[in-house]
Amino acid sequence: MKHGKKYVDSVKAVDLTKLYDPSEALALACQTAKAKFDETVEVHVRLGVDSRHADQQVRGAVVLPNGTGKKVRVAVFAKGAEADAAVAAGAEVVGAEDLVAKIQGEGFMDFDVCIAAPNMMGLVGRLGKVLGPRGLMPSPKAGTVTPDVAKAVEEAKAGKIEYRLDKTNIIHCPIGKASFGAEKLGENFATLLEAIVKAKPAAAKGQYIRSCVVASTMGPGVRVNPNKVVATAGTEE
Repeated sequence: MKHGKKYVDSVKAVDLTKLYDPSEALALACQTAKAKFDETVEVHVRLGVDSRHADQQVRGAVVLPNGTGKKVRVAVFAKGAEADAAVAAGAEVVGAEDLVAKIQGEGFMDFDVCIAAPNMMGLVGRLGKVLGPRGLMPSPKAGTVTPDVAKAVEEAKAGKIEYRLDKTNIIHCPIGKASFGAEKLGENFATLLEAIVKAKPAAAKGQYIRSCVVASTMGPGVRVNPNKVVATAGTEE
């Protein structure tokens, strides 16, 4: 694979054989973010579980203390007082049957997070094939199916992210922008990893955090010491 000059230059600053402390790794991720736009810093965590088994799934949501740096557009399925509360909380799109029709008929997808009141899930279920593949289907585990839609909207706006194991047993999550700096990114990193460690399935055996890498959008991956990740999360395996 051919890389650009900025990437090649950035790689020189990273020891690809070294396992860094989280603070060092995040500082390097910021240092190597050389694109003209404010790059997102992501965390990629490989877990010692098997996603093929239902009792080894790892999924949840957490509010990052410093947010993600991204403006989040929220769609809410609700009626009556719940719909009014969602609008007051800042939701960009609120509806019920009309919103289902707009998504199905017009292909409307101008939102980043989808929230639903429990009594709306009969309607929202019709959109499973549309929202599911995009990771937008409301879920109780992610806190996006809730009677308190206003609180869910506020949390989404404040930087709530969902983490979920993929088919290769890896969790991929954004934790902010390179412009945040290593300290704020470190706080977000610790919050996310603490949630992932607490979500360890009882059926998981052996080493839980197998590997961890942080990287900016256009920068090289920086490997983080798995043992230091667990220490940062404040929990022992």
